[in-house]
Amino acid sequence: MLRLLGSIYLIAVLALASGCATAEPVWRARTILSLQQLEAEKAPVLAPEAFRNMQETFEHGEAIYRVRKNDEQADQEYRLAFQKGELLKLELDGIRVRQAEEARIKAEAELLRAEEQRKQREAAAEEQRRRELAAVAARDAARAVQVEQNGTVTRERPVSYSVRRGETLPQIAARPEIYNEPGLWPLIYRANRDQVRDPYQLWPGQVLKIPRSYSRDEAVEARRQASRR
Repeated sequence: MLRLLGSIYLIAVLALASGCATAEPVWRARTILSLQQLEAEKAPVLAPEAFRNMQETFEHGEAIYRVRKNDEQADQEYRLAFQKGELLKLELDGIRVRQAEEARIKAEAELLRAEEQRKQREAAAEEQRRRELAAVAARDAARAVQVEQNGTVTRERPVSYSVRRGETLPQIAARPEIYNEPGLWPLIYRANRDQVRDPYQLWPGQVLKIPRSYSRDEAVEARRQASRR
C-alpha cells in the first residue's frame, strides 16, 4: 500500500512538473486521504478483501485519469472507491466492537476459571484438615483403647448432671467423670442455654445436659471462650 501511495504521489508531482493544466478530479484527493486513514487503522490486516477491492477501484480510476485522460469517468471511479472506503470504516467499527466483546468474554472466563481454581484449592485444604482431625481422633481412640487394655479403670461418662449447691459450670466441667477440664465448660453452657444464663450462677437440683459428641474444633473454641471469661 505504501508503494502504491508513493507511486500516486510521484505521478501527481510529475504531472504538476510537466505543466499539466487539467484540474485534478474532485474525489481523487479525498480517496487518497481515505486510503491513508484506513491503512493507519490496519484495514489491510482486519479487512484485507474489502481494502483490496477499494484499492483496485482507485487504481482503475488512476488508469483512466492518467492514460485515457478522462477526468469525469476517473472521478466516478474515485468517488466509488471513496464510498467503498466509508463502508469499510463501518466494517472496521463492527470488527472492533466484536473484538472488544470477545476480549470481555475471555476476561470473564479467566475470572471464572480463577475462582473455580480457588474453590478447588479451598476444598482440598478443607479435606486435608478433616483428614488430619480424623487422624488425631483415631490416635486418641487408639490411645484410650491401649490405656484400657493396660488395666486402667475408666469412669462412666454421664450424659446429664444434677447441680450441687455452690457449683459453677467450670467446676462441673473439671469433674473427672464430666470432662476433667474446667476450660470445656462452654460446651455445657451452649447445650443448656434454655436454663442457664450465667455459668457461675446455678441452682441446686438443676439437671444439665452433658454433650458427649463434639468435634476437636468445638473443644478448641470452648477453651478459647473460657479463656476470655
